[in-house]
Amino acid sequence: MNGAESLVRTLLASGIDTCFANPGTSEMHFVAALDKVPGMRCVLGLAETVVTGCADGYARMKGRPAATLTHCGPGFANSIANIHNARRAFSPMVNIMGDHATYHRQYDTPLTSDTEGLARAVSHWVRTTQSSSRVGADGAAAVQAALTPPGQIATLILPADTAWSDGGEVGAPLPVPARTAVAPETLRSVAQALRSGEQSLLVMSGEALSERGIRAAWRIAHVTGAQLRAPTQLPRLARGRNRPPVDRIPYVVENALKALAGTRHVILVGAKQPAAFFGYPNKPSVLTPPDATTHLLARPEQDMVGALEWLADELGAPKNPPLPEIEKPEPVRGAFEPVAFAHTLGALLPENCIVAEDAVTSGRALFAPTMGAAPHDWIQITGGAIGHGFPAATGAAIACPDRKVVCLQADGAGMYTMQSLWTQAREKLDVVNVVFANRVYKILHGELINVGAQAGPASNELFDLGRPEIDWVGLARSMGVEGTRVENLEGFADVFRAACGRKGPFLIEFRI
Repeated sequence: MNGAESLVRTLLASGIDTCFANPGTSEMHFVAALDKVPGMRCVLGLAETVVTGCADGYARMKGRPAATLTHCGPGFANSIANIHNARRAFSPMVNIMGDHATYHRQYDTPLTSDTEGLARAVSHWVRTTQSSSRVGADGAAAVQAALTPPGQIATLILPADTAWSDGGEVGAPLPVPARTAVAPETLRSVAQALRSGEQSLLVMSGEALSERGIRAAWRIAHVTGAQLRAPTQLPRLARGRNRPPVDRIPYVVENALKALAGTRHVILVGAKQPAAFFGYPNKPSVLTPPDATTHLLARPEQDMVGALEWLADELGAPKNPPLPEIEKPEPVRGAFEPVAFAHTLGALLPENCIVAEDAVTSGRALFAPTMGAAPHDWIQITGGAIGHGFPAATGAAIACPDRKVVCLQADGAGMYTMQSLWTQAREKLDVVNVVFANRVYKILHGELINVGAQAGPASNELFDLGRPEIDWVGLARSMGVEGTRVENLEGFADVFRAACGRKGPFLIEFRI
């Protein structure tokens, strides 16, 4: 067999059965191998950033990596924004980057680039295969690297001649390291801080935001009064009725400072110290009080859920403390307003759905009103690289075909990855896409004020998306997705209910 076939067989043996792809000439032997070897689901994306965004959403919901296939350095470069988001979410991902034949690189033809340099910018593990006999072993090592806790980006560069040459050998699956335990002295130190009676804050991310993790954290909060928070942009959170409520740290600096005021102990559970998204003139970067003490309970690669459960037991917390009574949200009528929309969405979210959010300014008020919604999982842009919602929702739908996916997408950000709609239609995915069409980069108006600058004709020209106006319903239709436009909350509620009651992709353009 050739190297490409050995790679496909190795990926399948290692548990990877889905490949999101946008291939080119250098990848043709890998593509041909997909025909020879049954079992790999191949999903075409019409832009490389769609490919990696799909793989991110897939990994967050599936818990294991997909493969991606991109064409040489420029194709991989197009994919980097959503690899950046995936890296911040600790999503496992195996990227296969095609490259020129090893003997051809010396001629510096147009697609020649620093493939390893590009890969290292966003990958934890990078390797260029040197021969067809090594392809399988390198592929197995890439999967092992991707699955290493807490989840890593592995990029395997596959020169064309190593793919087409004979001598390929299937690589045996490699063992995956387990999460390491938190040291006993760390656990005891954090327990002592929680017993102090001083105001404490648990900042949680990663596995700590799973249902098991938040239930352990709620036990701790129940006996200590600790506040539970997630980062402003979180990888995945189990939430909704009958689950402990965990709010995000507000994006706006002043709001975050107010929410975290009075905190004396900051306990990090798979999360970083709360900091402002950007540095602003005359505003602090660190969001917790200057006199607060920070405790690192668990790093992202450690057993943070086990650590939370140990703490809950050590503190004598009951196994199932009562949850706060959270009123079920009700639909609201009238024009779009973020809080009113959040109440309406919360009233209508289907049971066990997945919400993929890249709503930017339209989504800042979503969390509190939707805590009383039906149980669901929430995944979100984590690296600040907008254009994540559409492809993440697409990948999540492939990972969980039995669950409804709701995508909340800002219009400016959505233009980065609108090709995802075509993949949704092609794969007949069960996604309801909601586009907030305010026809402006609204977040930039706020950021202009935050940095102390003044708006004027030039800046307004750079923020305006209304000349010409983008027809989202028309765009969706052109890519095979049915859609409609609404202009008020009651219209949205009617259409959203109907869309959730049917199968297949649908788009709602909410003119706001």
